[in-house]
Amino acid sequence: QVQLVESGGGLVQAGASLRLSCAVSGRTFSTNAMAWFRQAPGKEREFVAAISYSGVSTYYADSVKGRCTISRDNAKNTVYLQMNMLKPEDTAVYYCAARSDTTVFVSYYYSSTRYDYWGQGTQVTVSS
Repeated sequence: QVQLVESGGGLVQAGASLRLSCAVSGRTFSTNAMAWFRQAPGKEREFVAAISYSGVSTYYADSVKGRCTISRDNAKNTVYLQMNMLKPEDTAVYYCAARSDTTVFVSYYYSSTRYDYWGQGTQVTVSS
C-alpha cells in the first residue's frame, strides 16, 4: 500500500508564504501523478495543483496560478507545494493525493476521483 503524510501547514498573515510537504511511503513505485487538493469549511474539496511523475507537466487552479508552485523530488519520495502571497480565502485543509495507474490524461489531473491515495491533510489558516 501507499501512505501519504502532509506537513508544513500553520497560521500565517495575508501575504505570507508557506511550503507544504507530502511524504510518500510504502509502495512508492506505484505513485505516478500527484496533486494537492483543499477543502474549506462548508465547501467542496477543490483542486489546487498537480504534477506528472517526471515533473515536466504541472497544472494549477486559476485561483492559485501565479502564487503557487508544485514540485516533486522522487529520490526523496516527497511532493511540495510552495504557496506565496497567501490570502484569507486560501484557508483550508490541504490534502495530498496520488494516482497509482500509469494511464493519465490531462483531465485526470484535475479530478479528485482519479486519485487512489490520500493523506490526512494539513491545516492552513491565513488571517487578514
